[in-house]
Amino acid sequence: TVSVTVNPLPSVSASASPAAICNGASSVLTASGASTYSWSSGLGTGASKTVTPSATTTYTVTGTSTAGCTGTTTVSVIVNPLPTVTATASPTAICSGGSSTLSASGANTYTWSHSLGSGSSKTVAPTSTTTYSVTGTNQYGCSGTATVSVTVNPLPSVSASASPAAICNGASSVLTAS
Repeated sequence: TVSVTVNPLPSVSASASPAAICNGASSVLTASGASTYSWSSGLGTGASKTVTPSATTTYTVTGTSTAGCTGTTTVSVIVNPLPTVTATASPTAICSGGSSTLSASGANTYTWSHSLGSGSSKTVAPTSTTTYSVTGTNQYGCSGTATVSVTVNPLPSVSASASPAAICNGASSVLTAS
């Protein structure tokens, strides 16, 4: 008689935290159910790996038990796009005391700098040249930022004089402006 010992395969499981990220963010992959682990995509070995994929990626992990048996599973990290936020000012240059309308596009919601609050459009009346930033957030909770400047031109300092300042009826005076 021959006796054969059959060792169970490890029940390998893996998770990603978070399972969905914004492009440029990281996720931690964690495997369990075995003694040692080997990851695909050149990640090497270990029970935990931090990844920063630029596109949705599925990773494979192979777990090995102390008896040398292996089990494999996969885990995916969903990569959501960042919004391409644009900001414009109309007009881009104003005279002191004037106003300009700032507009943002490319996302679902917007938050402006300089305590302007939220919304895709804001009217501003800066007293000096000012650069505003707007952060736009898309439906995935990912955000992007854009800036726009409003140039404030000073009002001219106009003066006028008459020479002579007092005349008799029928006489003339020279008016000078600068």
